[in-house]
Amino acid sequence: MNIVIVGTGYVGLVSGCCFAEMGVNVTCVDIDQTKIDGLNNGIIPIYESGLEELLQRNYQAGRLHFSTNLAACLADAEMVFCAVGTPPDQEGAADLSAVMAVAKEIGRNLNKYLVVVTKSTVPVGTSRQVKAIIQQELDRRGVEIPFDVASNPEFLKEGAAIKDFMSPDRVVVGVESERAKELMTKLYRPFLLNNFRVIFTDIPSAEMIKYAANSMLATRISFMNDIANLCELVGADINMVRKGIGADTRIGSKFLYAGCGYGGSCFPKDVKALIKTAEQHGYTMRVLQAVEAVNENQKQIVFNKLNQRYNGDLAGKTIAIWGLAFKPETDDMREATALVTIKQLLDAGCRVQVYDPVAMDECRKEFGEKITYATDMYAATLNADALLLLTEWKQFRLPSWGVVKKAMNIPLVFDGRNIYDAEELQTLEIEYHCIGK
Repeated sequence: MNIVIVGTGYVGLVSGCCFAEMGVNVTCVDIDQTKIDGLNNGIIPIYESGLEELLQRNYQAGRLHFSTNLAACLADAEMVFCAVGTPPDQEGAADLSAVMAVAKEIGRNLNKYLVVVTKSTVPVGTSRQVKAIIQQELDRRGVEIPFDVASNPEFLKEGAAIKDFMSPDRVVVGVESERAKELMTKLYRPFLLNNFRVIFTDIPSAEMIKYAANSMLATRISFMNDIANLCELVGADINMVRKGIGADTRIGSKFLYAGCGYGGSCFPKDVKALIKTAEQHGYTMRVLQAVEAVNENQKQIVFNKLNQRYNGDLAGKTIAIWGLAFKPETDDMREATALVTIKQLLDAGCRVQVYDPVAMDECRKEFGEKITYATDMYAATLNADALLLLTEWKQFRLPSWGVVKKAMNIPLVFDGRNIYDAEELQTLEIEYHCIGK
């Protein structure tokens, strides 16, 4: 099969490499010439474990190609996947300008039957708009060329995206014709052979499934953070509460960890977009409004604990931070708690020393030389008056506390992800603060 994927961001690049790994002939298209030149030279613009090896293997095998010319790629394509960005606009709605630009380009150059598949996260009704734009362009050309649209939302977790793509919980495909369903079935046959679930739905339902799934996970996180904050007030332990409710098979244990808020490219954006979609249809998503509000407050909790510990007198203090990315195994700092915390620390007059295994360059783009970038996790703690753990990278889980204690001015730790043993640190005479206990 020959497919085209438009957009070489996180979703497009991972999808393209994984489809190529399954034997599909894939061309990834992007308007950014510099990015395409880099990809043709094996330079990957994002960090994702295992992606570089996957790209190089399939590029060398001749199954993976990169281009800036979408029109030229349509001649041999059976499907075009739209995986361009849909960032939130100022009101929280998804910005669909890139999606619609791709639809126009397809309509202007379509020359045979094609299935146009929306892979980007888009509000319900977007595929209908894409179809209308393509048809308008065909009408302008005065030609009648059949085509179909489909929706194939992604459910990739950053840091485990390749595994998620190759061994999915489920693949959701929204179609409106048997012809499109047959082509999508052919594409996903390797997954069917491995007994992974491919769920076919109507297109609006497929579009809604993506938003509903991410919003449910965000809801669980904010709910547990709300419970954790209450646990602190009433003397309960959120870790024990989590185990107790997670043992209920109706609830399960996933996404029940309290912490300092969720971030990333999906949850914040998708919650906002679903709230906005509801508003546009005269409905209020009251639960999701609360989910968003709780999360925004939770991103400030580590700073608030630190500020309270120092009685509001943080000016001149040196604060160490471990972890900048919104989660481990990625360099993505979009909507990360670290962005909020660092800004608060700088506004309070603190000196900030940070370390993250892969997100240091991303942090520099945001803060420049306003903060200090340590060469390793222990260097970040040198002469620090407090250590804040914001991202639970594996290498932070079993630190040499003797080295940390010796390096710091004051052995004071604020654990924003609840990964440390309070009793162990108490024994070591390290003052320890966490979430929900």
